[in-house]
Amino acid sequence: MRDETEDTRRAMVAEINSEAGDRAALEAQYGQVWDSDELRRDFAVEGFMAPFVVARRKADDVRGSLMFTHSPRFYFSWTEDSR
Repeated sequence: MRDETEDTRRAMVAEINSEAGDRAALEAQYGQVWDSDELRRDFAVEGFMAPFVVARRKADDVRGSLMFTHSPRFYFSWTEDSR
């Protein structure tokens, strides 16, 4: 079965990871940023499909998604599901 999003996601992964990850730069562009320990503290991860992770925020059980960089691993751009 063909993943219709694969080409778009691959391009996004290449763009996101083309420069060395800098937390301050990500925070300036996207707001709050989490490292892996902070992500585990604040979210229950449901699945990965690079460059996205689907998660449920522990504080209020709201489901949504974040984007992530590969190395160093940072998570950012929290977006709540609209449903």
